[in-house]
Amino acid sequence: EVQLVESGGGLVQAGGSVRLSCAVSGFTFDDYGIGWFRQAPGKEREGVACISTSAGSTYYADAVKGRFTISSDNAKNTVYLQMNSLKPEDTAVYYCARAESWGLRLGYLHLEYDYSGQGTQVTVSA
Repeated sequence: EVQLVESGGGLVQAGGSVRLSCAVSGFTFDDYGIGWFRQAPGKEREGVACISTSAGSTYYADAVKGRFTISSDNAKNTVYLQMNSLKPEDTAVYYCARAESWGLRLGYLHLEYDYSGQGTQVTVSA
């Protein structure tokens, strides 16, 4: 059974940092990319970052580039999203997903995924 379980969200002040974790199971970690997307109330789902776990290549939406870092621990089948210099507009539910394909276009990260986790709330106060 494919599972992705996020953890690490919470309430943080603007300028602060949070690290999210995504523990995956039920599939070969290296065969897929793992991506993060977020969704804020009333807004469309937005790709945030993606990592090719086999190659280690990383991809970021312009909105988070330079502030967020995605990494993976292949021995633990876990992907992390380190979020620094947080802004109130980063407030959203963050989901990790098993990505089948991904790409950057006009500064936006597009993720094609088949499984995602239940999400973790990140709230950034002004």
